[in-house]
Amino acid sequence: MVRHVIVWTLKDEYSDSEKEQIKAGIKEGLEGLQGKIPGLVEIKVNTDKLASSSGDAMLDSLFENEEALKNYSSNPLHVEVANTKVRPYVKIRSSFDYEVKE
Repeated sequence: MVRHVIVWTLKDEYSDSEKEQIKAGIKEGLEGLQGKIPGLVEIKVNTDKLASSSGDAMLDSLFENEEALKNYSSNPLHVEVANTKVRPYVKIRSSFDYEVKE
């Protein structure tokens, strides 16, 4: 299994209420991919952060293997969500992928 984690920081130009709407769209869009992409085991977007957090939203997803993660990144359903609900609003994107040892 491979875990794929992303932390996004939204652009400064958005108000707090706009950021809440953007984060809700990211969450709805990405979590809506559950069961639609082969090899995607689970997907969760966390938007409720502690004040000590430096990012605005976090994706925590699990894939069957590294190949499934690669296929997810180019899957048209994922690309559509990324291009319409994520990328236009993000200032910083950090990712960390790792193999889950059982």
